[in-house]
Amino acid sequence: MPTALITGASRGLGAEIARQLAPTHDLLLGGRPSAELDALATSLDGASTFAVELTDHDEMEAATEAISSLDVLVHNAGIASSLEFIEDTPAEEWRQILEVNVIAAAELTRQLLPALRPVHGHVVFINSGAGRRVNARWTPYAASKFALRALADGLRAEEPDLRVTSIYPGRIDTEMQRDIVAIEGDDYDPTKFLTVESVARAVVHAVTTPAEAHPEEIVLRPTGRSAP
Repeated sequence: MPTALITGASRGLGAEIARQLAPTHDLLLGGRPSAELDALATSLDGASTFAVELTDHDEMEAATEAISSLDVLVHNAGIASSLEFIEDTPAEEWRQILEVNVIAAAELTRQLLPALRPVHGHVVFINSGAGRRVNARWTPYAASKFALRALADGLRAEEPDLRVTSIYPGRIDTEMQRDIVAIEGDDYDPTKFLTVESVARAVVHAVTTPAEAHPEEIVLRPTGRSAP
């Protein structure tokens, strides 16, 4: 079977992407070492952990050396910002969010290009609606997602033998979303958000699109309606 590496796979969207790809792919589950990551790998036949700190580039390079062939790379790992106005956002927060959301993805991609190129691999970037528009108090996060979009577009231009897909979901019903809504001071209503199942299905759709087609962008917005 083809091999897929998914970052941020220990829970939420990353874990659901892993579950939906498991029937058709051997999986490398990326994330910090944790019981959650180990439990997911145990539950999915043929899955292994890729337990590295993505901002430790030396550790990441040592881990990627063992990967000689990779069919799919899904960049799902990321962090949100503290939802402060620009005047209240310190430089350190800008550095952290860009390091995790952009630089780590760029470096992991760079290190894995030798494994992706021979099999005409597919790189999927989980972006955000914030990668297409900026709202007040979301500027650092949006800046990181605009940069992630540029990374995907540049990779697509430079590596014509690879397929590169950016997925732009609206807000997703996850634990992180609950924390964000709490910061915003609103009541949490999961019906306002996309499910992880729907977003993961979009990833599977992109990955399983026949080779003669290149799904460059997928945009998902919540409708507020339940699935039939």
